Amino acid sequence: MDTQASAAARRPLPACDAPGGRIRQENQAMILRAAEHVFARAGFAGATMAEIAVRAGVPKSNLHYYFRTKQALYRAVLAHTLQLWLSETDIIRAELPPQVALEQYIRAKMRLSASHPDASRVFANELLHGAHEIGEVLRQVLRELVSRKAAVVQQWIDRGQMAPVDPQHLFFTIWAATQTYADFESQVCAVLGVSQLEQRDYAQATEHLVALLLRGCGLDPEPAAPDRRA
Repeated sequence: MDTQASAAARRPLPACDAPGGRIRQENQAMILRAAEHVFARAGFAGATMAEIAVRAGVPKSNLHYYFRTKQALYRAVLAHTLQLWLSETDIIRAELPPQVALEQYIRAKMRLSASHPDASRVFANELLHGAHEIGEVLRQVLRELVSRKAAVVQQWIDRGQMAPVDPQHLFFTIWAATQTYADFESQVCAVLGVSQLEQRDYAQATEHLVALLLRGCGLDPEPAAPDRRA
């Protein structure tokens, strides 16, 4: 443990305000990001609350104040990740053109892969090990939401606004295509010959996926705006 991390581990979190207040939310967000990092690298079995506390820069006692057990914290990380992903499906509405809705959804999923790669890796690892902690949520909440959004896609198809694709499998394809840049970043970096993915890499990948997926749905993607930074 380096000196800075050791000192940070002894620094208590700010006093909590009212339940659900700003300080509490900020503290929980800080802990969740630290837990994402540790769980993504050590897995649930290998991670420790002490290591997460050091990563968050708080005493272990403060960590237990917010999350009494490692399992509770692990479940919170999974739930937070799913909440982030599901909130982006709000754009998929029948009154919007499918090109607009699907493009925005793909771009949002890519932004989350770039901004929360560890969260995606923790979630993927949970699924690979049988989804024991979050399986019921997937079978209920996720299944119901995908059913509703798939019905929107089917409406677009029935109206002749897009090609007849399988609505549910379309979501699986979008998830797989976007999350691979987080879950398998090492593989992507190895092939691209870079040490880590930068903003420009995500930007290039996003344009590729938008064009590829929209064309697969029989939609014409808008040409990308020129990069003014060049």
